[in-house]
Amino acid sequence: MYQFSIHSLEQLAKRNITQEMALWIIENPTEITVEEGVTAYQNIILENNKTYLIRVFVNESKTPPLIITAYKTSKIQKY
Repeated sequence: MYQFSIHSLEQLAKRNITQEMALWIIENPTEITVEEGVTAYQNIILENNKTYLIRVFVNESKTPPLIITAYKTSKIQKY
């Protein structure tokens, strides 16, 4: 079970990412990285015939783990 921070909920709404999609990315990552205690889960989706990478950042040291932000990018090669 994960908890969404207020900031993450604002960012999800702003970036048109559903909570369900964020949780799906966490459960089905193609890559996981850890930087400065924050775990980044990512996966690629197809939306409106375009390919996007979604990255979801989680503070795993919290109980329950806290989703702190997420974003969607078309610059897949960068990550």
